[in-house]
Amino acid sequence: MIKLSRLDGEQFVLNADLIRYVESRPDTFITLTSGERLVVAETMDEVFDRTVQYQQTKHLMPAPATHAPRQSASSASLAKPTAV
Repeated sequence: MIKLSRLDGEQFVLNADLIRYVESRPDTFITLTSGERLVVAETMDEVFDRTVQYQQTKHLMPAPATHAPRQSASSASLAKPTAV
């Protein structure tokens, strides 16, 4: 579920699974899978970001990975084992 605002400022919560597509013309239009259209105050990018965050919380879309820098094969072979 994502929190959005109508053009008059009234807030509502939308099930993001029902979003078919989002358009910017210049107001932001959300078309639902039912064909219903909503106009919201948020930008298309804000709707996109909130939808991605929602999907990540459902674990349907993995969060961006943060990896430690890889050690190259040549530098790994030069590393000396340490005694415990």
